[in-house]
Amino acid sequence: MENFEVVREDRKEVSILRLRGFLDAHTAPQFEQAIQDLIGERRFKIIVSMSSLNYISSAGLGVFMGFIEEIRENDGDIKLSNMSDKVFKVFDLLGFPALYQIYKEESEAEAKYNDK
Repeated sequence: MENFEVVREDRKEVSILRLRGFLDAHTAPQFEQAIQDLIGERRFKIIVSMSSLNYISSAGLGVFMGFIEEIRENDGDIKLSNMSDKVFKVFDLLGFPALYQIYKEESEAEAKYNDK
């Protein structure tokens, strides 16, 4: 089984979750918990950085869908950054670019939050 890790960094109002490894049915609960923790702390400006994410399954994608409504109701968002082409293809196939803002770099996503 592949390893998976979520590393969190809080920068003022923005929280960055950096995903590493394989996000699938086995590891999705770990990612879910990380988002749940942010919501519990009323931190709704989230960036999910995927520079070290090697694989994502539909279970992993489901985590994004599970929380986005609650986050947006609280004037927040989940912005995505640093996707490899392989990971982007999966998101693209499922129409995610229409639902989520996707950035090349974390810093671009963070700047969008700070613009408001």
